[in-house]
Amino acid sequence: MMIRAFSSAIFAIALMVGAVSPAEAKTKVVATFSILGDMVRNVGGDKIELTTLVGPNGDAHVYTPQPKDAVALAKADLVFVNGLGFEGWIDRLIEASGTSAPVAVATEGIEPHAMKGETPAQGATNTDPHAWQTLQNGIVYVRNIAKALVTADPQNAGQYRANADAYIAKLEALDARAKRLIAALPEARRKVVTAHDAFGYFERAYGIEFLAPIGVSTEGEASAADVAQLITQIRSEGISAVFVENITDPSLVQQISRETGVAIGGRIFSDALSGPDEPASTYLKMFEHNISLLTAAMRGSS
Repeated sequence: MMIRAFSSAIFAIALMVGAVSPAEAKTKVVATFSILGDMVRNVGGDKIELTTLVGPNGDAHVYTPQPKDAVALAKADLVFVNGLGFEGWIDRLIEASGTSAPVAVATEGIEPHAMKGETPAQGATNTDPHAWQTLQNGIVYVRNIAKALVTADPQNAGQYRANADAYIAKLEALDARAKRLIAALPEARRKVVTAHDAFGYFERAYGIEFLAPIGVSTEGEASAADVAQLITQIRSEGISAVFVENITDPSLVQQISRETGVAIGGRIFSDALSGPDEPASTYLKMFEHNISLLTAAMRGSS
């Protein structure tokens, strides 16, 4: 009698586990790079199982996909990409993985900008893919992320929408603060030098001019003539802010610093977040760090 009762109890527990497991299963989501991944994590919360392909301090311009990336895509319920040509390798990876997951483009609805002063190669585009470099665009990313998650997992729609609203409120507050800090700077000082041309959207949104010896992709190389011209401009215009980036070789910026006598103002984050123990481990922290560093240098207090 006792054995029969115990067996019945085990059977009942097994039925309950089987009944609740599908409801508790998390939506498997893949994001292509760390900045996008952090946005997805903020909206998805504990309802998703997230895999980010290009991690902290990783350069998505030159990334080589690994077999594990194809496996993650094959198992995914939803895939997020930046779009605008940023992940040149993603279409091939999606095809190789055989995934049937829908692909959500986070930049949908954002008006793309052309790269400054660049002539595209034959068959290439002149689109700047770094649309996350304005917090207003970041809000568009978040709304697109929430929409895709709601479609993929309607049972948790309320949670996704609530997470997105709370996150957007933080982005809007930081956007307003960034504009106030930059507006307090003399216009003549709102010029900085970075390694590659990743801040075009930032420039238009916040009124800082960014000069870079390398173009949109870190795969490019600066010519001696371009570097010489930039050094001349720094000297003639009194530009006092030069920065290295977390994803690029600092040697070129260090050379520019030596030849102009302008000290390097620090390291800013362009295409990737930092590691967890560094100052730009989330999208919000990245923006806070960059704004603080840039405005301090342009005030002359770096």
